[in-house]
Amino acid sequence: MALLTCSDLSLGYEGKPILEHISFEVNAGDYLCIVGENGSGKSTLMKTLLGLLRPLRGKVLTGDGLHQNEIGYLPQQTVIQRDFPASVFEIVLSGCQGRQGLRPFYTKADKDLAWKNIRRMEIEPLARRCYRELSGGQQQRVLLARALCATRKLLLLDEPVAGLDPKVTAEMYQLISDLNRKDGITVVMISHDLEAALRYATHILHIGARIYCGPVAGYLKSETGARWLAEGGMEA
Repeated sequence: MALLTCSDLSLGYEGKPILEHISFEVNAGDYLCIVGENGSGKSTLMKTLLGLLRPLRGKVLTGDGLHQNEIGYLPQQTVIQRDFPASVFEIVLSGCQGRQGLRPFYTKADKDLAWKNIRRMEIEPLARRCYRELSGGQQQRVLLARALCATRKLLLLDEPVAGLDPKVTAEMYQLISDLNRKDGITVVMISHDLEAALRYATHILHIGARIYCGPVAGYLKSETGARWLAEGGMEA
């Protein structure tokens, strides 16, 4: 069964749709990149997948043993978040909150998981440093480690390389690819970088005036993909 199934979704605010009739599945092991025009509803769709917004119509179903509180999420950072005065370890550990239930404290298992993901993201030397003192690339590794504390199955990433320099961007893409291909974590990522989406993703969801969802190879042959590529993958 699919990890996520979206059936005839219509999304919007105050009853006014901005995206209609979206249906697709995300299966275990997929790396799905969401691309499309400016204002097409990519971030709105991401919030709906997380359960933060209710669809105007249609359903989002989880399967294959996945629960809503077991989805790892790396959002776009705001200026306030970049200046958050907590240690790297504290921020990574906070990713375990979804598994706490009614417990008012973190267990040894939670702390061990936080250290595991800190090492996984190669940021152990930064663990006791204040988050706001880090570079943009280091902060994204911290947030990715935090997201990994919430899930063993599915990561949702909203433009994880925004504002990073080319070298750090390439490193972040490789980290995400390794999590998908080596660790078997399913990835759903909003991306403005069509070249990277085509290189790393297994599937593309293109939303806007034209909609496509399927394998990358099919996207390249589709009218939607051909036109998008001809336009240079206009930034969203």
